[in-house]
Amino acid sequence: MTHAFRIVNVFTVDGNRFSGNPLCVFEDARGLEDEQMQALARQMNLSETTFVLPSERADARVRIFTPGFEMPFAGHPTLGTASVIAAAGQDEVKLEMIAGIVQVEREDDGWSLKRPQRPKTRKVEATRIEIAQMLGLPDDALSDEPLWVSTGVEQLVIPIKSSELVRAAKPVKKLLERWAFSDDRKEAMAYLWSNDSSEWTVRFFFTSHGAVIEDAATGSACANLGGWWIARGRQRPLEVMLRQGEAVGRPSRLGLQIGDDDAIYVTGAVIELGRGTVEV
Repeated sequence: MTHAFRIVNVFTVDGNRFSGNPLCVFEDARGLEDEQMQALARQMNLSETTFVLPSERADARVRIFTPGFEMPFAGHPTLGTASVIAAAGQDEVKLEMIAGIVQVEREDDGWSLKRPQRPKTRKVEATRIEIAQMLGLPDDALSDEPLWVSTGVEQLVIPIKSSELVRAAKPVKKLLERWAFSDDRKEAMAYLWSNDSSEWTVRFFFTSHGAVIEDAATGSACANLGGWWIARGRQRPLEVMLRQGEAVGRPSRLGLQIGDDDAIYVTGAVIELGRGTVEV
């Protein structure tokens, strides 16, 4: 059976076709078994691959796979898949995901999603000094309390004093697995951010197959930063641009908005890079 796919880049910068985070979207996944979806995601070897299916509750049901497992929600797969589904000209798309129904709207220069769940938070077991050492940073590198946050998928959100320190981070795998392991995701991760400039600097690290990997652009973590901001009682509304991906040669820009009603939105531009088919 032949299945068509598209390759898109999400959270791109100023029309640069090789910026942002790559995504593979299978436009019609009917007939594919779970094991085949996982095998195709492993074959594509991108951070995520999505599979579009019919839905009775939304415009489409979307399943998201990393090369190793299925995810309930992720940011750049949501925006990238919405852009493919809406190629015919829709300005609004509703996507059914494991985490819930996600609303996505077309904006002037990209797409915007509303977080699928209200933020849930929990405290971190490690001290600030232990978290700083986990990141290979000075003991006083943290600017506030780190929290586990989920607006659809759980991640460890860590505030850092300066962009310079964010850029200097070199996570220690052993300590990352000790202090930043999520039972929900079955992997360790850390989302670092600093707001010492007009565009905030962020980085996302996670473990995979015994290595520490850095993501080019992490929309779910952007939403979770919004959840952290709300949990810590910071001023709203908020609208800010996040810089990510420079360290891995994939510059990315993610827009974060928090409304007066604590609604969280993540925005970004999407560029289609190419199309193809596979025989399964």
